[in-house]
Amino acid sequence: MGYMSGVSLILLSLAVGVALGIAFRQYWLEKRIQGLQEQGANILNEARKEAETIKKEAILQAKDSLFQMKTEFERESKENRKEFQALEKRILQKEENLDKKSEALDKREATIAKREKVILQQENEIADREKELHSLVEEQRKKLEELSGVSSQEAKEMLIRALENEARHDAALLVKKIETEAREIADKKAKNIIALAIQRYAGDYVAEKTVSVVNLPNEEMKGRIIGREGRNIRAIEASTGVDLIIDDTPEAVILSGFNPVRREVARLSLERLISDGRIHPARIEEIVEKVNSEIETTIRESGEQAAFDVGVHGIHAELIKLLGKLKYRTSYAQNVLQHSREVAFLCGLMAAELGLNEKHAKRAGLLHDIGKATDHEIEGPHATIGADLARRYGESPAIVHSIAAHHEDVPAEDIMAILVQAADALSGARPGARKELLETYVKRLEGLEKIAASFPGITKAYAIQAGRELRIIVESASVGDAEVVLLSKDIAKKIETEMTYPGQIKVTVIRETRAVEYAK
Repeated sequence: MGYMSGVSLILLSLAVGVALGIAFRQYWLEKRIQGLQEQGANILNEARKEAETIKKEAILQAKDSLFQMKTEFERESKENRKEFQALEKRILQKEENLDKKSEALDKREATIAKREKVILQQENEIADREKELHSLVEEQRKKLEELSGVSSQEAKEMLIRALENEARHDAALLVKKIETEAREIADKKAKNIIALAIQRYAGDYVAEKTVSVVNLPNEEMKGRIIGREGRNIRAIEASTGVDLIIDDTPEAVILSGFNPVRREVARLSLERLISDGRIHPARIEEIVEKVNSEIETTIRESGEQAAFDVGVHGIHAELIKLLGKLKYRTSYAQNVLQHSREVAFLCGLMAAELGLNEKHAKRAGLLHDIGKATDHEIEGPHATIGADLARRYGESPAIVHSIAAHHEDVPAEDIMAILVQAADALSGARPGARKELLETYVKRLEGLEKIAASFPGITKAYAIQAGRELRIIVESASVGDAEVVLLSKDIAKKIETEMTYPGQIKVTVIRETRAVEYAK
């Protein structure tokens, strides 16, 4: 009994506890829901307030932008209004100017109309007078025809034929007389001058080669020249600027180079090294430097001696040096310094025969090939280079022109230039002066003529002046005047591309029209 009552109490207590827990949980949930509702209401209020704030700011920004746009529009409108006013003002001014010009043109037209009326009256008067004069002349012509028995046209033809025959006869006689006298006098005088000049002076010549051979005392010397690992031969080539060729040629080495001065320095230096016996790089440089100094002295002395032999004084020191360098230059194996001496003497002799200044002629002849003494760095024909050098070092304009014109690079303007041309041709054409194989020479001339004949419209082609000039005759019917210039350039360009030749070649294209009629 007592046990049962205790269990009932416990169960009752548990029931009460559960009821209280449920009641407390329900109360807590209600409070929680109420708190959340209040929090939601607060958030909603804050959101509304923030939305109102954003709306007010947006309205303010929109009003500000609208104000700025309105201000900018008013400013642009004001500027446009000013531009329109200025444009309107200019248009009004132009209209006023046009009105003034229109008034001036109206006045001018009125003046011109008055003048035209006056001129028309004068023309009518002149026409009436011309009719009167024409009628008078016609009456006189008829009276003359009646008196002479010949019409005016027949009289004109008779007079023209008589004058034409008389003029032709006189012109033919005059031309024949002038040609005969000029031919006789010119041929005789030229032959006498050339013969006398050649008779009084015939110089010798020195044929230079493009390679130099140095003889050795024995074959062992080749090994000493080469040196250990080739250092001696490299030192010689570096110091002199020429190629040293050691081949199977017994007791000889070959020096090869286009510059004859450097080749001569190398030859003398190698001969001294061989005779001295001490061959090493330091000694090689020392000997080459000494020989260079000696060659410079020799060049200067050779130039001075050439000027002294010819009798020309006062030449600039640089021209004397260039003149001495010609001692080591050749043209078709003819020594250029000796050739310059010959030309100077020939010019002097011909100038004396013609009564010209002999010293000036010798000076021009001696310096005519001075451009050949320069190195390949200076571009252009040697005549042009020589003229520039002579002008730079104070030679007179006549001497400069003679140098520039001696190969017809520029037209000859005086007798002195022609004398230099003639003397240069005489010295070069002297038998034995220049060496060139006949077959090579003929092939070069044939090649020039063949190139010219390959172009259309060519009638004849002649290689003249020892191959220095190509003279071409074209058909006038197929080649026009404007095409002649292009044709000469095309031929010259093809010659440059396909041929190898010394100096330069002048291409002359001739176009002429001939009228031939036979009397039957």
